Amino acid sequence: MYPKLLQTIDILKNQEISADRKSTLAPLVDFIQKRLEQQKEVILNFICTHNSRRSHLSQVWAQVASAYYDISNVTCYSGGTEETALFPKVVETLNEQGLSIIKISNTENPVYAIKFDEDRLPIIGFSKKYDSPFNPTHGFAAIMTCSQADGDCPFIAGADKRIPITFEDPKISDGTPEQTKIYHERSLQMGTEMFYVFSQIKNKN
Repeated sequence: MYPKLLQTIDILKNQEISADRKSTLAPLVDFIQKRLEQQKEVILNFICTHNSRRSHLSQVWAQVASAYYDISNVTCYSGGTEETALFPKVVETLNEQGLSIIKISNTENPVYAIKFDEDRLPIIGFSKKYDSPFNPTHGFAAIMTCSQADGDCPFIAGADKRIPITFEDPKISDGTPEQTKIYHERSLQMGTEMFYVFSQIKNKN
């Protein structure tokens, strides 16, 4: 992994997580653990309203955490209840925290290759609906990262498990002097929680 990313990971691993949040994260730990014990692929689809901020941040940090803890057969996706675009500040924040990001399509809904290691496949980041053909159709956990998407989608077709793990939207800081700080903090929170989840997995390989 890239040196700057490893520095960020050291920060993530030293953050405190409340007992309430550990309880919120427990169903995700359980899903991953059971899948591995059944020798099945772990497929996670992080879902928010616009697939522009929280769902991407969670997807990226979950994929990085699985690689860091050498947990194989984990593939992370993201989607929304509607398609918009990956918000540029998310790209900027992840880049500042040590990921290498290449824009591979310059359209209204750009596609990014998000790399955490020179020799590993990139995470493909772009906004899409949760049931896009790009995303899995069955056997996955649907992780609802915002309460609006959780309420708007009472049923996610193909999901083996639905897990609400909601985060405050960093969008509230858009256009304010606090924007960089808020996006940085929210990304670190999501990274901390995803690293906690994967650190709890036993019999990792």
